[in-house]
Amino acid sequence: MMHRLSRRSVSATLRAATIRYRIAVASPISSSTPITDSAVGSDNNTRWYSAINGGKCNTARHSAHLNLKSGLFLGSRYESTAAASDSANLPQPPAEKYEYQAEVSRLMDLIVNSLYSNKEVFLRELISNASDALDKLRYLSVTDPQLLKDAVDLNIRIQTDKDNGIITITDSGIGMTRQELVDCLGTIAQSGTAKFLKAVKESKDAGTDNNLIGQFGVGFYSAFLVSDKVVVSTKSPKSDRQYVWEGEANASSFTIREETNPENLIPRGTRLTLYLKHDEKGFAHPERIQKLVKNYSQFVSFPIYTWQEKGITKEVEVDEDPVEANEANQDEKVEKKKTKKVVERFWDWELANETQPIWLRNPKEVTTEEYNEFYKKTFNEYSDPLASSHFTTEGEVEFRSVLYVPAVSPMGRDDIINSKTKNIRLYVKRVFISDDFDGELFPRYLSFVKGVVDSNDLPLNVSREILQESRIVRIMRKRLVRKAFDMILGISLSENKGDYETFWENFGKHLKLGCIEDRENHKRLAPLLRFFSSQSEDEMISLDEYVENMKPEQKDIYYIAADSVSSARNAPFLERLLEKDLEVLYLVDPIDEVAIQNLKSYKEKNFVDISKEDLDLGDKNEEKENVIKEAFGKTCDWIKKRLGEKVANVQISNRLSSSPCVLVSGKFGWSANMERLMKAQTVGDTSTLEFMKGRRVFEINPEHPIIGELNAAFKSNPDDEDALRAIDLLYDAALVSSGYTPDNPAQLSGKIYEMMGMAISGKWSTSDVQHPVPPHTETLEAEVVEPVEAGGQK
Repeated sequence: MMHRLSRRSVSATLRAATIRYRIAVASPISSSTPITDSAVGSDNNTRWYSAINGGKCNTARHSAHLNLKSGLFLGSRYESTAAASDSANLPQPPAEKYEYQAEVSRLMDLIVNSLYSNKEVFLRELISNASDALDKLRYLSVTDPQLLKDAVDLNIRIQTDKDNGIITITDSGIGMTRQELVDCLGTIAQSGTAKFLKAVKESKDAGTDNNLIGQFGVGFYSAFLVSDKVVVSTKSPKSDRQYVWEGEANASSFTIREETNPENLIPRGTRLTLYLKHDEKGFAHPERIQKLVKNYSQFVSFPIYTWQEKGITKEVEVDEDPVEANEANQDEKVEKKKTKKVVERFWDWELANETQPIWLRNPKEVTTEEYNEFYKKTFNEYSDPLASSHFTTEGEVEFRSVLYVPAVSPMGRDDIINSKTKNIRLYVKRVFISDDFDGELFPRYLSFVKGVVDSNDLPLNVSREILQESRIVRIMRKRLVRKAFDMILGISLSENKGDYETFWENFGKHLKLGCIEDRENHKRLAPLLRFFSSQSEDEMISLDEYVENMKPEQKDIYYIAADSVSSARNAPFLERLLEKDLEVLYLVDPIDEVAIQNLKSYKEKNFVDISKEDLDLGDKNEEKENVIKEAFGKTCDWIKKRLGEKVANVQISNRLSSSPCVLVSGKFGWSANMERLMKAQTVGDTSTLEFMKGRRVFEINPEHPIIGELNAAFKSNPDDEDALRAIDLLYDAALVSSGYTPDNPAQLSGKIYEMMGMAISGKWSTSDVQHPVPPHTETLEAEVVEPVEAGGQK
């Protein structure tokens, strides 16, 4: 017979068995030879093992070895230790070593078609290689001046043939020998620059800074993004011969030959010739090349020249019309030769990267005009920025940056919800990497800030297009955000208040969004906020100014949310606060209320919504409140019974002075402004809306005559229909004056018309005015007449 045990019973049974077994085992083992761990060597400490094991145990093998009695056996832990000890003495079979194999054609296909997402970066990669070659030459020539014996300028030249689809890139750098061609271009992912840097670091005289760009060894193969065939002709100052490397797309082999054509010889450096694919011949247009150079390689430290068509205006003589010539002779006028202006076309080299990287200069040496000019050229702006910040960060992360605050917001103003604004241009060693970020360097609410960031420490993927998430990026983001706040704070403290007014008009919503999304920077955001107030309806004030104007006994910062300054000014919630000369902030922007609720406090002063219940103005008088509650408490219950579920409670108000009543929201409910905004949402939760609406609190002013009359009506006749209808009308009026939308406007209008009719009935009519009255007719009793047939017969 089998019994099913619960899990708890099984666990208790195992624990009890273990305890009993350990007691039974202790005696025989203590009287025999102690068991030692042979795998430990000199450690002879006795080890005790539980007999409960989870694996198989070969008791026959070890009982004789350990001289155990009465069938005692050990767990699998000791068995495995002994087995390891035995196997350690056995000779190990020799291991065979293999190298990873790669299918070259497939690897090339991955590099060309999968590594890069944008084909136009091929020019950036090839120019970077050319810049590295020039940098290597300049570095090596310090110790070996003979490398510059050919006296060729250090530059890069790009020439195009748009008819045949050919691009030629020539640099006067270090060049390559035959063996270097094999090693660098014949071995995929072997970076000659990385190899050179390693040698420089190992050398003793490596005290100079280098600006070499390459690191992955695959940039050259980006040429096959747009080319069917690539020809590399190179001449190293270390060799007397010039060699030509030639490779084709989707090929697994390449050729190297010596250059024998005198017309193709170069004094030093490398010339790349790209034979473009049929669909990519648009890259061979000179204007396209010029644009790519300015975008990606504008700040490369060596001059880049492109072959451009130019025009010069000349005046040339033209033949006169014979008829006009005869007329001129007849008039005996002085003969003048006629000319006309023509544009003469020619081709010449044009410098493409004339703008210098301003962030590499000392900030003390750069003028404001130079900063503004750099801003306009880099970001295609027409107006000067409001502020700029040029700084260098050193230490754990090193980078240079120039940041700007624009004077105007972009057209459409959609950047507040679009984090990919292309306003931050990322450079690595002066080579443009990307301007397409999804909040990695700046949060969304600071997406309006423009600038450049140049660093050598950024973790990029192999294509150098994607900024990888890392601790370095987070540190950079924190420091960039801090500098941006310093710029904005500088504008706010400027003597010219118009600058910050312009900034706030364009980017105020961004900072309010930051209050919602960036809790860590609340202390930096709050001083930058601006609002209208009950004491400053024409000019916005800061929170610091509000705190300075606070009354000595005032503990909180009061605010009210509305759709306009006029609505906020006329709200009944302000009546008592205005009497006490307490300033109230007007939140008239839809995002204001949410932003303030996220801030919660400023300088240890809590934000208080005056349209919500339990408003404390610091003037409580408990004796007076008790008297009023005793007089109007039952009246409040009577009004609550009439209104039913429309309100959560009816209370005596401490915020009213001239209005009879007001409708306030619950402490954790929506205000009238928030309810209006939530109703306007495209996708709204109606269940939540109904719940938050149920938290409305009806407050009455006991000093108002209408409330006094209702109190008297309750005491004399609580079931009077006119009194009950007055309560309904009072609620509807409070609904509108408090900013809420009535559920049934037509019904409210009917009640108003009815009350108006009662109020004005006979007020302006007099006895002199005769109203047409229908003639009075007496009521006659009907006489029953029997029917009579013709001729006097029935």
